[in-house]
Amino acid sequence: MYRTNTCGELNIHHVGQEVTLCGWLQRSRDLGGMTFIDLRDRYGITQLAFNMETNAELCEKARKLGREYVIQAKGVVIERASKNTKIPTGEIEIDVKELNVLNEAKTPPFTIEDNSDGGDDLRMKYRYLDIRRNPVRRNLELRHRMAMLVRNYLSDRDFLEIETPMLIKSTPEGARDFVVPSRMNPGEFYALPQSPQQSK
Repeated sequence: MYRTNTCGELNIHHVGQEVTLCGWLQRSRDLGGMTFIDLRDRYGITQLAFNMETNAELCEKARKLGREYVIQAKGVVIERASKNTKIPTGEIEIDVKELNVLNEAKTPPFTIEDNSDGGDDLRMKYRYLDIRRNPVRRNLELRHRMAMLVRNYLSDRDFLEIETPMLIKSTPEGARDFVVPSRMNPGEFYALPQSPQQSK
C-alpha cells in the first residue's frame, strides 16, 4: 500500500495505530541517539522518529537522506514527549519501523518553507519547487475552488463549457505544426501550443 494516511490528519486519537506515510523530507535533525525527520505532503507535516538503540541500521539510513527526498515510512503512531502546538499533528510522531526512498533529490536552491530564502527570480526559475510552498499551494487551491464554484454554478443552469483552441506564435520543432496565417502580420503564423511548458 502506498500510504494509509496523509501527513496532516494524524492526532492523539491515532496513538497505537500502524500507518504508512509518504511525502517530501522537509528537514532532518540528528540528536545523537535519536534522529527526527519532518515529512511533508500537501496536507501537512508529520514528525518521524528513529531510535539508534532500537534500530541503528534504520537510524543511519535516515541520517543519509537529504532535503526534498521522497520517502515512504511505515511505523506506529506514538505520543510526542515534547509537543508542538503550532501544527495539527504536533502531539504525535511516528516510531518508524520501515523506510523506503522513493526518489532521491538534489539539494534545492532555496528552502521549501513559508518564508523562503529564495528571491523572486530564483523562485520563478524553479517554479516547480516554489509551488510546493504553503502560500503558493493555498493560492492554487483557492483558484481551483473558485473555478469549480463558477463551473458548477453555470453547469447547474444548463450552460455548456466549450473550450476554444488557444493559438500562440509558431515555434517549429519536431512535431508538425497546424498553423493559421496571421492577417495582421503577413507572412507570419499562429499555431497550437506543442507542449504545456510554452504557456507557463
